[in-house]
Amino acid sequence: MRKTSTIIFRLLLWGLLAALPQAAFPQLDAKTLMQAQRNGINNPLYGNNPYENGEDEENLPPNPADTAKEKRIRKPLESYFFNDSIRALNNFLWTISRDYNRVKIEPLDTTLQDWRIDYPFYRKGVGDIALGPLGQASMPTDYFERPRYENFAFSQAYDAYTYDLENVPFYNVKKPYLQMTYLESGQKKFREEQFGLTVAHNISPSTGFNINYKARGTRGQYDRSRTKNHNLEVAFSHTGKRYSIHAAYINNHIEQEENGGVVGEWAIVDTTFEMPSGVPMRLASAEAENIFRNNAFFVEQSYGIPLLPVTESDFSIAHLPAVYIGHTFEYNSWSKIYSDIRSTYVDDRGSRDENGNFVPTEHSFYKNWYINPLQSRDSIYERIISNRFFVQAQPWNRNGVVGTLNGGVGLDLHTYSQFAMDTYLSGEYRKTKKTGFYVYGSIDGKIRRYVDWGADFRLYPSGYRSGDLSVGANLALSAKVKGHPLILEGRFRMERRSPSFWDENLFSNHFVWFTPLSKETDTRFEVTFRVPDYALEVGAKQGVVTDKIYYGADALITQAPGAVSLTSVYARKDFRIGGLHLDHRVLLQWSSDQEVIPVPLASAFLSYYYEFWVVRNVLRLQIGADCRYNTNYYSPGYNPALSAFYNQREVRTGNYPYTDLFVTGKWKRMRIFLKYQHINKGLWGNGEYFSTARYPLNPGMFKIGLSWGFYD
Repeated sequence: MRKTSTIIFRLLLWGLLAALPQAAFPQLDAKTLMQAQRNGINNPLYGNNPYENGEDEENLPPNPADTAKEKRIRKPLESYFFNDSIRALNNFLWTISRDYNRVKIEPLDTTLQDWRIDYPFYRKGVGDIALGPLGQASMPTDYFERPRYENFAFSQAYDAYTYDLENVPFYNVKKPYLQMTYLESGQKKFREEQFGLTVAHNISPSTGFNINYKARGTRGQYDRSRTKNHNLEVAFSHTGKRYSIHAAYINNHIEQEENGGVVGEWAIVDTTFEMPSGVPMRLASAEAENIFRNNAFFVEQSYGIPLLPVTESDFSIAHLPAVYIGHTFEYNSWSKIYSDIRSTYVDDRGSRDENGNFVPTEHSFYKNWYINPLQSRDSIYERIISNRFFVQAQPWNRNGVVGTLNGGVGLDLHTYSQFAMDTYLSGEYRKTKKTGFYVYGSIDGKIRRYVDWGADFRLYPSGYRSGDLSVGANLALSAKVKGHPLILEGRFRMERRSPSFWDENLFSNHFVWFTPLSKETDTRFEVTFRVPDYALEVGAKQGVVTDKIYYGADALITQAPGAVSLTSVYARKDFRIGGLHLDHRVLLQWSSDQEVIPVPLASAFLSYYYEFWVVRNVLRLQIGADCRYNTNYYSPGYNPALSAFYNQREVRTGNYPYTDLFVTGKWKRMRIFLKYQHINKGLWGNGEYFSTARYPLNPGMFKIGLSWGFYD
């Protein structure tokens, strides 16, 4: 009986399978499903069931083999990051947040806008406090724009030149992209040269790689000011519908001769020295030099899990409730070697006798020689290995009122190496290892097209930097008046951070300190109003810093007790009258304690030029002038052994309009500029063209630049 029942069951099963419509089988065969899609049949993800739809087998779509070949339907290439309209662009680039599964999209800059500005730190705001030569240290004049490095702050002064993990660009291009740039200036003996190369290629619509390389160097207008920088970046990305990966490798190499600045401002103001190379420098005979090396890479991955079934109309899960799981691995190492030999310099106008005549005086640049009284070779090294795991929840879609909820944990492994008194002669490093653990999260959303909001936090509950906290929030309101967008943005950020390892522990030939410091608290508020169509932007910022850590007048690490407040007001307005452009950037800053946070009261960047077509849609030209200016104040000094800016109260700089005259042009895909930098030297101004105390900016010189893009 049991045997008979088994035979009957098998017969019924085979009969049922034979009775099933053939249209149900493609759902079970991925290969067949893909072939059907290529032939124009767009069935739902799980196939068709004629019984559920009330259809019979006669009403099923005809077999493509029995009909004429239909035109293939183009399927949008949407992912979580990019919709089809973005991917339709010929070329675009983006950067990714390694903490959060977010990208920032930017167009490729092939316009004439700011193309003539060959020093990168001059392209933002009102410019930087700079040493002068190309590739050397600089710091933004705008206090709120200054980078705040938690790790290896010695490289902070080169932020404008180096590649870093925070802003690695990734490219999506329809055709292979090649961009070459070459700039040259000055006489051969003192030449500045820049070379840039960008290569980008897409292996598939969602997968690509790019290489960026920059080489900058100068023999220097002044004695001992040679600089050589090499910066390489290699990046790979894949942005699929669910899985994405971003990876990048970075190498920065910087070599800078150090001259210590002029022996006195008189050497620049007077016309005694016809050539800049003859101007006496304080470290000219010390053979001082800094060498920086940086190697870094990261891999960021994420995978999306939809919380609702994906339908035929869903080309991605960007607009569905979903959860993303991700991981980021980072490796970052920096080294710095400073070397010099003991020497002195003579200031021919160091003092005056009873008759008012100048008396030469001899000085030593460094007061202390702790290790070797004859020469220095200070070497320090820092390495960070970081792992982060994050989860991103999308309750509705990424453009919803609550777009995303993010949470993550991170683990940082720090290694610090430097010489010690008992290891200096043997050349061995003394290593210090620290481990930091942190948690972080964020929330953001949109209310239609009018409101964008967000908030985030990061907390170190234990280990290295225990108790450090960062909390931020942002709100953006958008509207249109007569078709013109208006944008009002507000930001808040509070950070309580520990001093860096090097702030508390440093052993070198000229500087030694082992001093515990308190945590620094920095609170900032920002409001900005923009009207893009009218090139108008105004903003105000307020900051309060408690227990500020900085380099004092003797270049020693210092902590100021109490609070210091700083207020800034920024305005940008570009006027256009026909082809005449009048561009203005103005910054006002007030510090409650100029000895702790010295800033100029007013700074400005003015650009006046005329733009026109020489041959319509073929050749376009700009002819004009740029001018940078700030009021007089005690500007920061620069210490070569520390590679850091410090607060000094001996020399004031400012009240000098540094002006460039330029002609720029664009012929199809080629851009070119001709410029005479510092055209007003000796014509107007007080003659003291300094932005950093005792470090003169470059004198007048002619420059030429060429950039050519190949997209085929």
